Amino acid sequence: MPRVGPPTGSVLVVGGGAMGPEVFARFIELAGGPDAPIVEVPTAGGDSIELATVGRGLRAAGARNVIVYHTVDRAVADADSFVARIANARGVWFGGGRHFRLVNSYAGTKSQRAFEAVLARGGVVGGSSAGASILASYLIRGAPSNDNRMVNHPQYLTGFAYLRNTAIDQHVVARERLADLHDSLLVRRPDLLGLSEDEGTAWVVRGDTAEVIGRNKGFVYNGRDPNDSGRPFLTLFPGDRYDLGARRLLARAADGTRLSRTFVDDLFTPWQNPARGGATVLVAQAGRVLVNRAYGISAQPRYMPETAIPATPLGDLSAVLNASLGRDGATPAAIRRVQSIGGMQRARFDSASRTWAVSLDDLYRFEQGRFVVPPGGRDTITPPAAFTVSTEGGRVRHAAFGRPDGRQAAWLRYPAQRVVVMVLTGDPTANAGALAQQLADRLLR
Repeated sequence: MPRVGPPTGSVLVVGGGAMGPEVFARFIELAGGPDAPIVEVPTAGGDSIELATVGRGLRAAGARNVIVYHTVDRAVADADSFVARIANARGVWFGGGRHFRLVNSYAGTKSQRAFEAVLARGGVVGGSSAGASILASYLIRGAPSNDNRMVNHPQYLTGFAYLRNTAIDQHVVARERLADLHDSLLVRRPDLLGLSEDEGTAWVVRGDTAEVIGRNKGFVYNGRDPNDSGRPFLTLFPGDRYDLGARRLLARAADGTRLSRTFVDDLFTPWQNPARGGATVLVAQAGRVLVNRAYGISAQPRYMPETAIPATPLGDLSAVLNASLGRDGATPAAIRRVQSIGGMQRARFDSASRTWAVSLDDLYRFEQGRFVVPPGGRDTITPPAAFTVSTEGGRVRHAAFGRPDGRQAAWLRYPAQRVVVMVLTGDPTANAGALAQQLADRLLR
């Protein structure tokens, strides 16, 4: 019997922000497919709710039977006639906003029991942002106001408990919240398992087995594995799996590949010296992040990832992002549009040089938002002119570099193999193209 997750059915926990097609696709799959009855509950949104747009994300992802379920009247939420609308639902999706509204409307009512029944019949319950935190047993940031800085509120401490003995936080990298779960709660509640995830990132839970999917990272607090060095949590990446009951890592996405930690660390040894300007490197395949590492970059405040904060000048590689500016050119609206691709959080544009400074994690978000096709599709997107197209080792390769000679920054894509390799450095002498090629060759040979 699972100790944390549901005995039957699945729970999907999303950190808010822009979601890729893989998140809703997985939710629809767990619900039973495009024709499964799915309930979307927008109640956490309060005055911002536009009922005409509720369910748009699910429908765009292929769901054909979406029911909007919303009330702020507990008598209605407890009425048999209202609950009957979702008697056959196979999925429940809680939207974002303020989670105290979900407590006020549904906690202890027949509606809440109807949500639980979806899991009992093998369906899926999920949500994003506030809709993620409500899935835990301990409710954080539940204060009945728009101030979400208060982690513990005495009247709003109990969530819907689809994941037992847990507390869930969200937006943790985008809003620099990584310290909050530990400092404000878990340091005095070791009995609770803390889970958090950044925007566009999800935990998919079946029983006690959890997998991370999406665009960035998940984090585990009060686990039994060693924490990351100098941090009160263990970081997981898309493709990693975790046992919530045992509180132990099950597998890394890179397990079974040739990209060992030793190989990658040896390759980037020169950039362990901060005087070389530092380096960040990412390798992903089919949405699974095999490598996401920083070298020679100082620890960031509030436990922020070194791959998420420092914005590295992209040089000529900026042309890839500029290709998405469109016909309007570098207008403020066009720049904001590019910054929103994939949910980039800190990308900066220099209008004088028409170049970008971007963190490694934001560049991968751009890759996910600009080039990734829905699950089951083939990556046949023709890259913008900023990429050169060649055949390397019998494989089609898209390549862009920070300098014409391949130095400083590199971005390689192998569409048929669904592989992406990114190397960003602050060192104009670094042969980033050669480093990226070695990583690709090691993975694919």
